[in-house]
Amino acid sequence: MKLASHNPSSLLTLEVLQQFRQIFGSLRQYFRLVEERCGMPGSWLWLLQEVERNPAIGIGELAVRMGIHQSTCSLMVDKLVARGCVTKQRNGRDQRRVGLVLAENGLAALAALPGPAEGILPEALANLPEVVLKTLNINLDELIRHLPGKVDGYAETPLADMLGPVDDEHKRDA
Repeated sequence: MKLASHNPSSLLTLEVLQQFRQIFGSLRQYFRLVEERCGMPGSWLWLLQEVERNPAIGIGELAVRMGIHQSTCSLMVDKLVARGCVTKQRNGRDQRRVGLVLAENGLAALAALPGPAEGILPEALANLPEVVLKTLNINLDELIRHLPGKVDGYAETPLADMLGPVDDEHKRDA
């Protein structure tokens, strides 16, 4: 394909598209590695890590910390309880409040993590200077505004749950 015949605007569009491909491909590859090493999706491991950091955390607060819907969080917790990764314990003072505690299988899963449980994108974003992050936020808002078929609910879905498996052709050399 001859790029010389394209105008500068279409070249810039192509460059930005390629940047998104790099981001999405890297995320898919990372979450695939997480699932291979730990035997569960990255979103579950992020949840386990939050429980480890905040023993007796409630589902509502956990959902807020992860930026996901409370019902999504509750479903993940139920699956992790069934796998012996998390236990639910009632608060001594308020028996209505249920807190989460990491169980043995949860500790073992976290020990197998190859990197951050929440994924590589939150870590990369956290390392950006504040002015760059604010500019990125403004620009992504504008992009989303022009995105046909956008689904607002995706904003509360963990990235690990949105990205499918990586094919061998695009895996990075280890």
